Parts: sequence; C-alpha cells; structure tokens
Amino acid sequence: MQNTEKYTRFALCREMMQTADIIRNFKLTGVQKPIEAIKKTGKILFTGEGSSRIFPAKNAIFAARRAGIDINFATDGARQCGEYDLRGFTVFGASNSGKTKEVIWLFDRLKKVGYNNLFALTANSNTPLEALSNQGFLLSCGKEDAVAATKSVAEQALFYVELLERFQGKSLAGKLNKLADAVHKAMAMPIPQEMIKAVAKAGTIYFAGRNDGVAEELTLKTNEIARKKSDFLEGTYAVHGIEEVMNPDDVVIVVNPFAAEQEKFKQVLVDGVGMKVFAVSDEDTIFPTLKTPAVGQLQNFVYLAAGWNILVEVGLSIGIDLDKPARARKVGNEFIG
Repeated sequence: MQNTEKYTRFALCREMMQTADIIRNFKLTGVQKPIEAIKKTGKILFTGEGSSRIFPAKNAIFAARRAGIDINFATDGARQCGEYDLRGFTVFGASNSGKTKEVIWLFDRLKKVGYNNLFALTANSNTPLEALSNQGFLLSCGKEDAVAATKSVAEQALFYVELLERFQGKSLAGKLNKLADAVHKAMAMPIPQEMIKAVAKAGTIYFAGRNDGVAEELTLKTNEIARKKSDFLEGTYAVHGIEEVMNPDDVVIVVNPFAAEQEKFKQVLVDGVGMKVFAVSDEDTIFPTLKTPAVGQLQNFVYLAAGWNILVEVGLSIGIDLDKPARARKVGNEFIG
C-alpha cells in the first residue's frame, strides 16, 4: 500500500496511513485517577463493541499477562458484561463515536447503582459516554470516514498498553518512533502476488493465532475490507477438527505461528486438505511468509498493520470500492438511548 492515487483516493487507506504518525506523536496525560482506581480495585474490565474492543482489550491483556502484572483482567461486549457482577472492577469503555448504544446502556446501568470507576475512551468530545463516565479520554486520531475502523483501533490499543506501563511506573515514550517506523513499513511493503491471488479467490479466509486480538481483528476486517467470508481460529484450533469442513480453495493466514506447531499445520492443512497456508511473522517460517520488522513488546501493532496491507491489496484486486460496503455501517453513529 503506497502513497499514490491508487490508494489515497480511499478514506480507508488514508486513515491507515495516518496511523504511523498517530503512534509517533502519542502522548498520555491525566491518567492518575484511573491508575489510582486500578491500584485500589486490582480489577479491570475493558468493554466496547467490535473493533473498539477486540484488538485494544485483548492485546492489552496479553501484554499484561506476559509482563506478569498482578491484576484481574476481563473483557466482553457491553450487553454480556451487564450480566456480570462487576463490583470492584475499574471499567473502561471504548467507543470511537462516544455514542455506541450498548456501551451507553452498560455505563448508565452501572452509574445508577453507584459505580464510580467508569472511564471512557472516545475520539469525539462531549459525548453521551463521556457524560456517564467519571473521566473521559479523547483520542487524537479524530473522526474516521471509512466504515472499517483502523487508526482509532491502533490508538485505543496504544492507550491501554501505555496506561498499564504507567501503572508499573514505566512508559513507552522511547519506543514509539521505532514502532511508528515499523508500522509504516508493514503497511508499505509489497504483498506477494501468490498471497493476493490465493486470498482473493478463497471461499473462506481463516486467521489463526494467539488470542491477543490480532488475528480476530483481521478476521473482522476481512469482512469489511475484502468482503470475504472469514473465521478466527484461536491457537491451534485450525488443526483440531475444523479441517473436516475446510476446502482446498480456502486459505489460512497464521499470525506469528508457534514454531512447535508449524509442521502440524503443514501436515493437516497443506498436505491433508490441500489448502494454502501463509504466515505473518517477524521470523521466517516453513510457510510463505510476509516478514515484518521486529519491535519486541509492541509487535502486535506491526502484525495488524501488515494484515491491513494484505486486505487492501486483496480488495483492490477484486475491484471493491473500499469505502462503500453494501450493508455494513459504523456502530454508534446514531445514538439510541
């Protein structure tokens, strides 16, 4: 995906390309209140709908558990969270519009019964969600015109990771330039024609990988950007039964595959089903691999950007107008009380 008219005529591509600078210029201020709440409660719930939750929440939880942060983490959609006993949780609700009706419903319900650790994360000011929270945080990315959320997803995720860094007395500040460069490179690198053609003609595109939000978010983006059927296969689910219903013209894209499981994937999917398997990784794999720059702790942001790149090229190869889906609309563009 290059900075040429072929791509920049689409709002989706322009917004993707803005992500690197959003990361480079990211600053987190005014977070003493939520940090104190987290220290007091020891419990965090990340909620939201669709892309405002999948990657931001799951990536943060994955990173925190790898770092050994002693906090009880939870995430689910707002309606399901409304069925939980959330006493003692510090609750973060993410909504780009600040009007997502499910999150509004949950915050209104919690506020009415006396919750006072409600924090909103939005890209618009003076929203219903902010009004229901004890403190709101405004993203710098601004409004998105494309239906598929991209730059807001990255900034929401960065907010949560930096918040948890501050909780530990650390900061991502010295790592952001390197991450921004890597994200830009991942979005600009050429995608092999073999991958584009196989994904474009696939009946179903499967994304496999860790439950860290990357593969699952790309599964959703496949529907919105490439308009193809897709499924998320957590961990090694791809080789534990679903191969019975896979077809040779299906494709699996494995994000950061486990080294110990690569041969199993080859035996079951490539040799057994006869399908193509590709990888997105910062290391070489036994599969045709889109190899990204390595940035360590923040690698998932780079994998996500590489996935966007693949999907844009696939969408363009089959003649899709990336900005005009037939049915999909942004959740929360209209507030319903």
